[in-house]
Amino acid sequence: MKLVVVSAGLSVPSSTRLLGDRLAAVAAPAATAPEPAPADVRVIELRDLAVEIAHTFTNGFPGPALADAFAEVAAADGLIVVTPVFSASYSGLFKSFFDALSVTDEDALAGKPVLIAATGGTARHSLVLDHALRPLFAYLKAVVVPTGVYAASEDWGAEGLDARIGRAATELAALMAGTAGTAGRPAGRPLPKRDSFEEVTPFAERLAALSVPGPSPAP
Repeated sequence: MKLVVVSAGLSVPSSTRLLGDRLAAVAAPAATAPEPAPADVRVIELRDLAVEIAHTFTNGFPGPALADAFAEVAAADGLIVVTPVFSASYSGLFKSFFDALSVTDEDALAGKPVLIAATGGTARHSLVLDHALRPLFAYLKAVVVPTGVYAASEDWGAEGLDARIGRAATELAALMAGTAGTAGRPAGRPLPKRDSFEEVTPFAERLAALSVPGPSPAP
């Protein structure tokens, strides 16, 4: 079983990476319990892929390191995604990674358990989990863990953070255990892709269908 952590932290050391590591430390053994061996954990540091992420949008294809990261994400049984908060939302680097992933493989996250987490300087940004991260991964067809984890500067070492980490990681582990072995393409024949512009109804025809019929002529 494989657990992948995607960290968009920019500094070294990074509170974003630290939060991802702490979530993985709880989720990895819980996902394989009662087996003694925990899930394999792979960490993807987006700051190391920033140049290749940018080139993906200009070249149309990912570089070798980024392609490997995409393959790791697609093959994972579960994801932990962590971003610092910039301007009350996820970072541009974080969003660009998942934009590039969806362009390369629009179903890479379909049905995949994802734990969302974020770090910031103040607790006032905690709503970023539900206003930005949760809608993004719902759009990408992921199964988002009910409990997200936000860690402000004052949360480190304070009461409450460990409990939130434990609850969210345990929820992720339960979802991973239920979907283990199904990472990647769903079984069966894939549905054909349909071009939404393939059949376009002319506007005049749509307008005519909405027009209200006039009164019937008198006999």
